[in-house]
Amino acid sequence: MPSGIRLKRIQDQIQRVLTEILETKVNDPRVEGAYITDVSVDRELDFANIYVSSLAGQDQAEEILAGFRNASGFMRYLLSQEIELRLMPKLRFYWDDTPDRADRIESLLVEIRNEREARADGSHDKDHRSIEDVDDKGN
Repeated sequence: MPSGIRLKRIQDQIQRVLTEILETKVNDPRVEGAYITDVSVDRELDFANIYVSSLAGQDQAEEILAGFRNASGFMRYLLSQEIELRLMPKLRFYWDDTPDRADRIESLLVEIRNEREARADGSHDKDHRSIEDVDDKGN
């Protein structure tokens, strides 16, 4: 079993090489525009969980994952040529909806910020009357 630091190094290496393979060697149109967001390898190096996403979004997730599964043997072979491990882990692909959720959270924050600004502008007008509006007694 590799140490935590070595495991992290292996994961980073797999992600870097897979990204390069995806950009230069895989010709499946289903995975076009997809990118690898994260890689996690189990401590026994049996499996590498590859998390992918795409600008196309959740709608194309199943088709993209099918393309990755179809190319997994080819990708695993190319990985074994680049990364020196006794056994190359089996690749398992999962959809990563983190980018979609991050966009949704960002849009909600913008909406809240706009509502607060609109409320602040509206209450600001009520709280600050001009001097002409106030009589001698402060009313």
